[in-house]
Order: sequence, then structure tokens, then C-alpha cells
Amino acid sequence: MRTSVPGSDARRRSTGFTLIELLVVVAIVAVATVGVTFALRDNSGAQLEQEARRLSALFESARAQSRSTGMPVVWHSFPGGFRFEGVPAGALPDHWLRDTTVVQDGGRIVLGPEPVIGPQEVVIGSSASPGNSLRIATDGVRPFGVEAATP
Repeated sequence: MRTSVPGSDARRRSTGFTLIELLVVVAIVAVATVGVTFALRDNSGAQLEQEARRLSALFESARAQSRSTGMPVVWHSFPGGFRFEGVPAGALPDHWLRDTTVVQDGGRIVLGPEPVIGPQEVVIGSSASPGNSLRIATDGVRPFGVEAATP
């Protein structure tokens, strides 16, 4: 006859980890790894991309305003900012989101009022990461788009 000591079954079961416990630990480690990866991401590249997409949207807005009024809108860049001539004052922003944004080549875009404008582009970069630059361009028919600038 076999006798069992009270509580020995419970002790025997609690000596290892269950599959569910191991899966929970692996999931926690995976989530922590993803969090650290995003925290260490190159923010200057993401910030420059945000700046380029914003400028592209501003160009399209100015282009639409130019077509609705029948007057050309001209975008000029200068150190620390830019301006749209031909739109009411305050209608469009006149500054970068970050002080490190710079225009690398020229800085003059003519928008409209014709439906088809000539091919135009502007290259922006960041003084925080000089090797990183993006090109905002149109072929004159399609909307402005953002792409990596070729050296």
C-alpha cells in the first residue's frame, strides 16, 4: 500500500514552470525589446521625414490656393524659415518644425496658377545629421512627393 504525505503532490507540481508561464515571459521580453528598439530609433531621420511631408502638403495647399485665386504663389526659403508670397499673411506657416532643418539647394518654388507647372524640387536636410537629405519634387502634373535625395 502506498502512502502519500499530505502536500507532496502540490510540492511536486510546483517545482517547474507551466507552458503558459513561459509564454507570458517570452511575450513580456518581446514587448520590452520592441519598446527599446523604438526608443533607440534614429529620431533625426524621422523628424526630417515629418518635415518633408509637411512641406509637401504645404506646397499642395499653396498650389490649390494659387489655382483658386488665379495668382501665382512663390515659396522662398531663408535661414531658419520660409515664406509663401501670394497668399494672405498667416494663411500658411512660415517656419520649420525644428531649428535643425535646412534647405540644401536653392529654395524657390513657383506654384501655379496653371494646372500644369514645370518640374520643380527642393532638397532639405538636417544640420544634426548632414548626410541625411530628402527631396520634395513634382513633375508638374502630379502632386509633390517625398523621396530620398540622390547625392
